[in-house]
Amino acid sequence: MKLPVHEHFYTWQGEGVHLGRAAYFVRLYGCPQACPWCDSAATWHKAYRPDHVKLMTPQEITALVQQGSPDGAVVVITGGEPILFDLTDLVDDLHALGRKVHLETSGIAPLRGEIDWVTLSPKPFGTHPLREIVARADEVKIIVHDPEDIPAGLATLTGLRDDAVIWLHPEWSRARERDITVLNAITQAVKENPRLRAGYQMHKLYRADDLDAHSDKRLVPLGGNLELGY
Repeated sequence: MKLPVHEHFYTWQGEGVHLGRAAYFVRLYGCPQACPWCDSAATWHKAYRPDHVKLMTPQEITALVQQGSPDGAVVVITGGEPILFDLTDLVDDLHALGRKVHLETSGIAPLRGEIDWVTLSPKPFGTHPLREIVARADEVKIIVHDPEDIPAGLATLTGLRDDAVIWLHPEWSRARERDITVLNAITQAVKENPRLRAGYQMHKLYRADDLDAHSDKRLVPLGGNLELGY
């Protein structure tokens, strides 16, 4: 089986529990969620898709990881929506290389592959995560574009483990606006419910991903573009 690889690059994890940890990212192509603020729109939107998406075998992807990062760096499989694909062979090959494998997903399909760490990012305006994926999640990342996204995201988490961390991340265009309505809403939510944590996309402040020649550096209009259909 071959997987559609949109981009692959070596950087560090900019979000969540593993913040700051060296990580090789494998971004797969394809997603049905069509998030209006998607900063990886090139993985699904026709206006931003690359001229060519390379289909790669698990062995070829593993070779890229081995050549492009040192032992000890985790591998993050993201997208797009990577859970749509059977990841079993890729994960097995990466484990044989001695790497831990993390997955970033909206949880809309059964999980295939022995993933070491699952980051669930539910999309309450789209397809909700399967309960089996909610139960498997090690951490949750709720993207907050408007204050209403906080309760809407939490409502999708029935069955979440008590030890799973729940992050509230301001959508990037909101994180840098002078109007701090979203930031204040996150602060208030964390103060009211200490289980929640306020998050941020630290790698974007560092522009860490840009340092790898393989990362996609095209600018995508965050917040959506109605003329382009999202």
